[in-house]
Amino acid sequence: MASLTVTDEQIRATPAKVIQPAWVRVMHWINAFAMILMILSGWQIYNASPLFGFSFPREYTLGGWLGGGLLWHFAAMWLLMINGLAYLVTGFATGRFAKKLLPITASGVLHDVRAALTFKLGHDDLTVYNYVQRLLYAGIIVVGVLIVLSGLAMWKPVQLYYLVMLFGDYPTARYVHFFCMAAICAFLVIHVLLALLVPKSLRAMIIGR
Repeated sequence: MASLTVTDEQIRATPAKVIQPAWVRVMHWINAFAMILMILSGWQIYNASPLFGFSFPREYTLGGWLGGGLLWHFAAMWLLMINGLAYLVTGFATGRFAKKLLPITASGVLHDVRAALTFKLGHDDLTVYNYVQRLLYAGIIVVGVLIVLSGLAMWKPVQLYYLVMLFGDYPTARYVHFFCMAAICAFLVIHVLLALLVPKSLRAMIIGR
């Protein structure tokens, strides 16, 4: 009995496994906050000169008018750029990206998509990303880089003419920026839904364990 008691105490005393380190959690929530500000203010800017035959509802925009939307957008831009750059540098420097996001294979993605569609995709070990997660997270990093570059090309088309040339011309940069925004919105919806389906993943992103 004594040995059983000691074992129970040892189990209770064993600290929970750290799933998300502090730097990941802090940068994650800063990125989320900045992205929301940029999306809502971006919709306000879009409404001033729509690319397509629709506008975003005024109640879902930020800034009140074009000038206000631009002010919010630029403020959030610096927050997202600085925090995002720090996240990328830290992710590569610590080897987290290589460990968490690689490898990505077509067969692995197809297998996990089928498993997800049949509700057989396991989430027992949150420290290991499945192939769908790896593809989504790696993809959103690429989208993030594209939306920043296209945004800079639109912001300073004369001074940063080489970025405009990278996209072909100014109108194309606008389209790239818009579709990257749409991809980020889709990612956020999927990301939130997955967090609701697997609540312990949200808990890990809040307290780390």
